[in-house]
Amino acid sequence: MAQAPSSNILIRKLQTISELAPSDIALLGNISIQEKEYHANEDILREGDKPTLSFVVLDGLIGSTKLTGDGKRQISSFFVPGDIPDLHGLHLSVMDSTFTPFMPTRVGFMRHDALHDICDQHPSITRVFWRSTVIDAAIYREWVTNVGRRDAYARMAHLLCELIVRLHSVGRIEDRVAHLPITQAALGDALGLSTVHVNRVLQELRRDGLISTVGSRFHATDWAGLVRAADFDSTYLHQRAAQTGADF
Repeated sequence: MAQAPSSNILIRKLQTISELAPSDIALLGNISIQEKEYHANEDILREGDKPTLSFVVLDGLIGSTKLTGDGKRQISSFFVPGDIPDLHGLHLSVMDSTFTPFMPTRVGFMRHDALHDICDQHPSITRVFWRSTVIDAAIYREWVTNVGRRDAYARMAHLLCELIVRLHSVGRIEDRVAHLPITQAALGDALGLSTVHVNRVLQELRRDGLISTVGSRFHATDWAGLVRAADFDSTYLHQRAAQTGADF
């Protein structure tokens, strides 16, 4: 069976946040994309790089990371298939964070000059790319609130809710079961928790019947309960179809 064009997942993601005209879909479908595969923990872009390409996630899971002066890592966002993690790089001369995959990952690179030409000639594409970048900023704001003001139990529940909703919107999970091969150390770096604390919180979520785990698979067994525990409201994801309710 022939592999679907790389642009399909990009189009599907953009359709979750904006209505696309048939002409927009055709244009996006013709973007030249150069695929490349990465191993887990093999950096795609590093802080300080000056790229001439942006990339779309085709398969896998990527984090935006920064290191403190003494080597401590903070993960500030996760990116799922269809996302363009470094779209802001179109207008910035140097990367201010590192993009690292947390599982075997396939990405598609798009030339900046080609993207600039498309945006210059097609305002509707410019608007949807701008909307995507603004939503990334909304996710960052929610992460600041999550790490800064929620307790550890709610933080973990919120992160799981977000990833499940985002993966579901691009057709990568069913029945609220997400394949998330993220180490407990990485979860701690995303949530500002020690590995021991991460382990304890996951045990509490399982004990309370909100999730079950088998290996790297997380099943939201009580979605409504997980949403309540997380204080989760998907408004900040700005998806065209809200997916927070118990019927999700």
